[in-house]
Amino acid sequence: MSAPISVVIPTLNSADNLPATLLSLMEGLEAGLICEVVVTDGGSTDASGSIALDWGAEVITGAASRGGQLRRGVAVTRGAWIMVLHADTILQEGWAEQVKAHMQQGPLCFSLAFRARGLAARWVAAWANLRSDVFGLPFGDQGLLLRRVEYDRAGGYPDQPLMEDVALVRAIKQKIRRLPACAFTVADKYQQQGWFRRGAKNIGLLLQYFLGADAKDLARRYHKI
Repeated sequence: MSAPISVVIPTLNSADNLPATLLSLMEGLEAGLICEVVVTDGGSTDASGSIALDWGAEVITGAASRGGQLRRGVAVTRGAWIMVLHADTILQEGWAEQVKAHMQQGPLCFSLAFRARGLAARWVAAWANLRSDVFGLPFGDQGLLLRRVEYDRAGGYPDQPLMEDVALVRAIKQKIRRLPACAFTVADKYQQQGWFRRGAKNIGLLLQYFLGADAKDLARRYHKI
């Protein structure tokens, strides 16, 4: 059987983090899980595109909007499964075996962890994982793995700059199971602005989105805070 998973990674000036993300995918290739990696770029002015090409990924380009980038990226894939991963995320060693063991159970995400030390980092990650378990609402930095038919049935990613992950997860209408393997993501904004301050503002933006706020307006606020 051919490898079932197409990996889609959105980038925008992601050269500093992209190599480590791509390196963490190698065990999926060796395990026969990954058939292709598509990097969907939003107009980077750094070496993101050339790095992706050097690693053997397909690169497509378009306007900067993470939802739109992901929609374009998924559209060119051929795998029966789609795995979406942010360009600053590193998958924990051993993730491929866990995916193999659980992928037939339905949509999956990884456990969130930060590439930072300290109690605050662990607390924020624990809250995110609890939210994922209780409310079935993982965020994009946890990664997402689902069947293409499930993605198509949900209508795919909306072309919006923020909360595109929330919109898709809500449309899937299936339980998304969290794997023990971690997705380690950067913590720059939390460290710069304060863990609890940044976390509280993120929750506030999420609540506003649920109440009907426009994703473009929320994106402008998100990048200001």
